[in-house]
Amino acid sequence: MYTQLLATLGVITGYFVVFGLVRKLIRTLGQTKRVPAQRVIYINKYFNGLCIFTAVVMISLIWSIDYSNLMLFASSIFAIVGVALFAQWSILSNVTSSIIIFFAFPARIGHRIRILDDEETIIGEIVEITFFQVLLRGENGETIAYPNNLLLQKPVIIVGNGRTNGNVEDSSENSSPPSKTRIEPFRLP
Repeated sequence: MYTQLLATLGVITGYFVVFGLVRKLIRTLGQTKRVPAQRVIYINKYFNGLCIFTAVVMISLIWSIDYSNLMLFASSIFAIVGVALFAQWSILSNVTSSIIIFFAFPARIGHRIRILDDEETIIGEIVEITFFQVLLRGENGETIAYPNNLLLQKPVIIVGNGRTNGNVEDSSENSSPPSKTRIEPFRLP
């Protein structure tokens, strides 16, 4: 029994240490990429939930809570969550895509992008990146909500990284060539 209590205390301590390190990493990366504070909070909540779930499963295993039923339940949950988070037709895949966009997408809020879609090319300035969609301000001032999972599937060209009088510039009317954004590889701080 003392061994179980010590192991439980170790898992709880480990949770706080791991989540503290993850939170610091996310905050540092958010500041480096100049991500709005609200997105950093969303990403922290996502990873906090993941850490809590892992800690609860570990504590359940330490206290020998009917291992066979727990594994059946956990494998069912993992199968459902796996399909929901990674299937491209799932709404929850947008949440996973939002996490990937946070860590690896080269464009940020304020950048002008061109999305090469099959039917229509979409050009706009990134106004907000939420858990489910990227909000773009189109050339005529319209707001375009583009799903995160499609943003990762379609080719995206970074046209520029600035604003002109609050409107998106049309690169065809601009006499100077569009600014080129150098894409840096992702490195942990």
